[in-house]
Order: sequence, then C-alpha cells, then structure tokens
Amino acid sequence: MDRNQFIGLILMFALLAVYFTWFAPEPPAPETLTTQDEPIKEVVSEATSADTTSLVPAISDSAQASLNTQKYGAFAFASGGNETLKTIENSELIVTLSNQGGRIKEVVLKKHKDYLGNPLVLMDGSKSGMDMIVDHNGKKINLSELSFKSSLETVNDTTQLSYVLTNGNFTIVQKYLLPPTGFQLAYSIESTGLNSVLNPTDINFNWNQAINRAEKHLDDGRMNCNVRYYLANGDYDELAERSTEFEDATLGSQIKWASFKQKFFTSAIIADASFKSGYINQAVDFSDTTTVKNMSMQLIIPYADFANGFSARYYFGSNKYNVLKKVAPEFEENLDMGWGPLPVVNKYLIIPIFNFLEGFLSNYGIIILLVVVFIRLILAPLTWKSHMSMAKMRAMKPELDEIKEKHGGDMQKAQQEQMKLYQQVGINPVSGCIPMLLQMPILFSLFFFFPNAVELRQQSFLWAHDLSTYDSIINLPFTIPFYGSHVSLFTLLMTLSTILYTWSNSQITTVQGPMKTLQYMMPIMFLFVLNSYASGLTFYYFVSNMVTFGQTLLFRKIIDEDKIHALLQENKKKNANKKKSKFQTRLEEAMKASQEAQKNKKKKN
Repeated sequence: MDRNQFIGLILMFALLAVYFTWFAPEPPAPETLTTQDEPIKEVVSEATSADTTSLVPAISDSAQASLNTQKYGAFAFASGGNETLKTIENSELIVTLSNQGGRIKEVVLKKHKDYLGNPLVLMDGSKSGMDMIVDHNGKKINLSELSFKSSLETVNDTTQLSYVLTNGNFTIVQKYLLPPTGFQLAYSIESTGLNSVLNPTDINFNWNQAINRAEKHLDDGRMNCNVRYYLANGDYDELAERSTEFEDATLGSQIKWASFKQKFFTSAIIADASFKSGYINQAVDFSDTTTVKNMSMQLIIPYADFANGFSARYYFGSNKYNVLKKVAPEFEENLDMGWGPLPVVNKYLIIPIFNFLEGFLSNYGIIILLVVVFIRLILAPLTWKSHMSMAKMRAMKPELDEIKEKHGGDMQKAQQEQMKLYQQVGINPVSGCIPMLLQMPILFSLFFFFPNAVELRQQSFLWAHDLSTYDSIINLPFTIPFYGSHVSLFTLLMTLSTILYTWSNSQITTVQGPMKTLQYMMPIMFLFVLNSYASGLTFYYFVSNMVTFGQTLLFRKIIDEDKIHALLQENKKKNANKKKSKFQTRLEEAMKASQEAQKNKKKKN
C-alpha cells in the first residue's frame, strides 16, 4: 500500500466517525403493545429460544396420505400405524412379534440365563431386525413398515398367531405356529391377488442380528460364533468361526437353511423348499462388550413360492445334538464336535454314554467321573496290550544293554542286532504304540465335547461355578502371556497328575536320553493351553490320569515279568535259526540307507 492509498483510508474513517457522531438519525420510539400483541411476543420469544424445527408447519393428513401413496402405492393404506406387540410362548420359548411387518421382534429362552443371571435373550429386538422386500411397480416396499392386523388362537394345544394385510383386492397372510414344547416356530405366507400389485420379482428376506453376550468369557464366545448354511445339494459350509474380521460369502445355489450359531445356542431359518440364493456376513464390534458378533443373512425367496405359498421353520434353541439332528439334514453341524473321525466318536460313543448317565444323575461332576470309568473300561483291552508290550521290553532290557555295549558307537549294527533279538523272542517294537494311537481319537473328541456341551453350561461342581468355562481360584492383577489372568485349579491338578504319571512310567520304561526329559514338556504346555478351557474338560483329564495311574499299579501287580522273561527265552531258542521277516528285512535296508546317507553327508562336509 502506497502513501496516497494510506491517506485516503484515513480520510474515509474520519468522515464516517463525524457522520455517526453528529448526523446519524434518531432511533424510533418504542410502540405501546396492545393485548393482542402479547401472544405474538410470547410466540416469537419461544420460537427464538426453541429448536427451529418448531417453526416448520405440521403436514396435513391429506398431504401425509399423498406422501404415503407416492412411497407405498397400493400398500399406502397400511402405512403409518402404531406398533403393537403380541407374545406367544411354550415350555421353552417366549416369542414377541410385531404387527409392523408381522415379524419376530424378540426371543427369550425360558430355561436359560446369561452369565449375569438375567433372562437369556436369544434375539434382541433393540439389536436385531427382519425385513421382507417386495417390488411394487418398481418401488421396493419393505413390509416391516406396514401394519398388519393380528389374530390369536389355539388349535390342538398349538398357538397360532396370524398377521393379515388386505385392502380387498389383494391379501397377504403370515402365520406362526408354536407347539406346546420345543424350539421350533413354524412360519408360512399365503396370499391372493398379488399379481395385480407386485412385479414378478424375487423377494428379499433380510435378517440382521447382533448376538447378545451370554457367557463370561467374551473372547471365547467370539471365537465360537459364526454364520453357517446348508445347500439343497448336500453341501455344508460356514464363515470363519474364529475370525474377528469382516467375513462374507455369496451363496449362489439352493439354500436349505442358514443359521446364526453361537457357542451354546443357534438362531436359524429352515425353508421347506429352498431359498434361491443369498448373501451372508459377520463382523465384530470391539467397542461393544455386550455383543459377541454382528451377523446378517440376505436370502432370496422365488416370487412363485411367495405368491403361491411359502413355508419355513425358525429354530431358536440350544446346541444339543439329540435336538439338532431332528431339525433338518446336517443341522447338527451347528454343534462343534471336531474334525475327521472325531465327530463319529462323539456321536456314537461319548454322547450316548453321557446321555445315559444324565438320565440317572443330576450332578454333572459325578457324571464326568463315571464317563471316565466307562471310557477306561472300554479301553482296558488296549491298555492291557500296551502294558504287556512294555513288560516284554523291560524283561529284555539286560540283553538290549549288552548289545549297546558290544557295538559301542556303531548304531547301525546295534539296531540290526536289536531287531534280530526282537524277532527271535517274538516282540513287535511298535505293538506298544498302536494301542496308544487307537486311544487318541477318544481323547481328542473329548477335547471338543466338553467345551461345547450345553448340558454343562452353568452347572457347578466343587469350586467350579460353571463346568462349561474355566474355574478360577485366584484372579491375578496382571496377565501372563499365553496363560491368562487367572489360575485354574483343575488345570493345575491335571498337570501335576500328568507329571506324576509320566515320572512313574519313566521308572519302568526303556526311554533314555533327551526323550526322557522331553516327555515332561507336554504337561507344562497343557498347563498354559488349557488354563482358559472348560473346567469340565480339565476335570475329566485329571480324573482320567488318576484312574490310569491306579490301573497301571494294578497291571504291575498282575503281570509277572519273570514269567514273561522265561517265555521270551524259550521263544529265542525256538526261533534261533528263523529267517528274517519281510518287515525286518525292509527295516534293515532302510536303516542301512539312512546310515550310508549320513556317512556321505559327513564326507562332503
């Protein structure tokens, strides 16, 4: 800015100051308000202090009707009504339904509580929703925004709740049938005259549900919750159960059922025919500790099925195998029973034994103890064979030690000599391992059964308040990596009993060197792994260890090792000139090849 511009601005400000000081007009005198003016003053005063939305004029009934007609077309007559709720119940369920859309609003399981002792709300109306979208002259009409008329009646002990939407030209009737017992709610749609108001476009059924937290261990609940489905062609699949990321899938085939599976409970819809296709997703909101996962399914109902009559069933209940298997094909997949052969063991061995004992006893700690006894009796022949094999190996220990001293560091010759001795006395060196391997499927199947058994949920035993989750005798003020912030006593007892059993076995076995030390590492690892697992599982393993320990002591007293040694010496004399078996020949060849490979490797180095 140059000097002239600066002088000009100063003169302008000076002139303005002179004008407003000596020449500005006088303000008008205040008017005297009449009584008619006072309400106006009050209204203005209220309007200036209130929200500006109060100034918007109310929409007239005719204008609202016009807007509804534009939005809903022939369905406008059912829009704008107030929501009314109806409740139906049986021995297991309390189901609340809304006249808006004639849809399920809330489901409560009567015989279950959440971890705080409150009623278990399986489907929460404040967190969930069901919508059915139809196509009316190019407009997507959500039936959940329309008011249906309801009627309630009881037919042969079955409660029937009907929701009707009609204007005389067309009618939609939704029916819900709830039997006196059970977890299933039958559902059907009947209609007339829809072709006159709907385009023949497939119907969208949308079900969004935020799964309420029902268990104490939130992280465990999130890792045992997902969307699952079964197709009409027999294929079953699911979204990643242990994932806490956003997961989704597009289902392009005929869908028989889809479910929101939790650890102990499931919400599902099962079509009598099939859904044409669908889309599912799930995600975790870590900021909300009252919710396990947010899940959604969007299923397509063929228009012809909707117009001519569509029927399905809802399932809201517990993940109990004997209940699930009766609902629909492969519906028992909503209960995690393991992989490979493990589900077979659980279905046909563990669960039948458990259910048999459950019919006589109500204390689940005692039931678990008796399950141990049953399993050990079933495995007794294999355990006996394993102990006999170990007894034979112990009887031959002096001869095996002589072979080691004779050949010194030549491991190949020592092993060949040992194999020859085994053949002569009639010992199969792997016969002791086979019975143990055959027991492994049972041990692993229990690893899946106990943590997922709804029967153990909120059942206490000794110091454990809930056998379906971990027991805690001490809550630590800090978190130990890979262990947790609590101390499980059953896990400690299981670990100590395993170490005791391992030590006892090491006194009578031929295991030497590093393997003798490494065998103690497994119990220590399980101390960390199982600290947050179901106390029913760790209690089972503890009792099983103690029973096995007693069984071992009994077998030691029964087995006469001197007699076994004498028998083996007789076998040795008989088989002194016996030719090598094919197995022994192949084994020796493999050992030679291994030795030569090691020698060549050393030469190269």
